[in-house]
Amino acid sequence: MSFPDVATPQQEFDQITQHWSPRVLAQVNDQYVKIAKLKGEFVWHKHDNEDELFYIMKGSLTMQYENRTVSLKEGDMHVVPKGVLHNPVAAEECWIMLIEPVSTAHTGDVVSDRTRSIEDQLA
Repeated sequence: MSFPDVATPQQEFDQITQHWSPRVLAQVNDQYVKIAKLKGEFVWHKHDNEDELFYIMKGSLTMQYENRTVSLKEGDMHVVPKGVLHNPVAAEECWIMLIEPVSTAHTGDVVSDRTRSIEDQLA
């Protein structure tokens, strides 16, 4: 896969029409840099072998865990540790940037109607 020399996240966000459908912007070593628009509740899941970094570009996000919640606002960054059950929730549309290993499955250990293959994310 070839990526452009310059990526402009704002322009890329304009191309995203579905919530919870990440789009790969770049690859750095074995990590993908992705963007996505979120709205509503996602799905409880975990990634057994990969951490995920969430950077809030616009809006706000609540990361639910089994025993706590973390509230994130524009400009905040949060790492979900590998093996930890979590569920992202956005009351209003939220724009995020994700950094995660290329091996990370979109919905981790769960398959749902929101699961997107890496091929879909690269399109």
